[in-house]
Amino acid sequence: MFQTRKLNGHQARIAYLFITPTLLLFAIFTVIPVIMAFYLSFTNYDVLSHQDWVGLDNYRKLVSDNLLWQTFRNVFYYTIIFVPLNILLSLSVALLLNRSVRGIKLFRTMNYVPTLTSAVAAATVWLWVLHPDYGLLNGLLSLFGITGPAWLAQSGTAMLSVIMVTLWQAIGSNMIIYLAGLQGVPDFLYESAKLDGANAFQRFLYITWPQLRPTTFLVSTMAIIGALQLFDQAFVLTQGGPANATKTPVYLIYQQGFNQLQMGYASAQAFVLALAILIFSLINMRLSKAEEPIV
Repeated sequence: MFQTRKLNGHQARIAYLFITPTLLLFAIFTVIPVIMAFYLSFTNYDVLSHQDWVGLDNYRKLVSDNLLWQTFRNVFYYTIIFVPLNILLSLSVALLLNRSVRGIKLFRTMNYVPTLTSAVAAATVWLWVLHPDYGLLNGLLSLFGITGPAWLAQSGTAMLSVIMVTLWQAIGSNMIIYLAGLQGVPDFLYESAKLDGANAFQRFLYITWPQLRPTTFLVSTMAIIGALQLFDQAFVLTQGGPANATKTPVYLIYQQGFNQLQMGYASAQAFVLALAILIFSLINMRLSKAEEPIV
């Protein structure tokens, strides 16, 4: 008994020794900056001069900041289109690639490659693809006698273009998650359903989809958080334009903090965004739990 306790104590000390560097890095680069940003959100810090304590003035200013609320409307529009399409396309690709056929690993790899691409590099390439005059997409449309729009310069198509680019990059990683979920569904459920005469759609509706609810919750939550944190694609493709139609909260925080040097106000905006992410994540969790069958 004593030897067992001694061994367990030694293992615990070794475990703490190994996780200490990670915890220190987490504290230095995550916890401490968050605490500092929270403090700055109550000041008028502008980098160039000493900060003064202003209390809740920054948060009161947010209430009447029309540009901030426009960015939230933009990202809400982005979310209600991006998240369902992301789930639908990722699941569809995963269903197509969830087969034991020759060469299937090559197709899985090809679909996953866009995820590995740098968001800035990919957006730069898409700038050429979506160019109104010599872009590849409008060039293909012209073959059918269709005059393509200025995808990134028109308010009606700019956000849709950003959604298209982010979908292209996001589908691969979510496809892998759905593949893992699909391969975790017991085969005997499908065999029993086939014996009962269920067709492919019925097997998906009553077996596959219910079994994938935890996976869908994970994918949808990550998609919502990613949508609210959208920055790279909007920055490279449109610079928030035209007429702020694609400006996002993170892009606005970046401009307030690093362009206008209003670090205190930018910190307040950042915490409002963090609160919004928390609220949407909790709503998604409640909706996912409501869909679970009662046993």
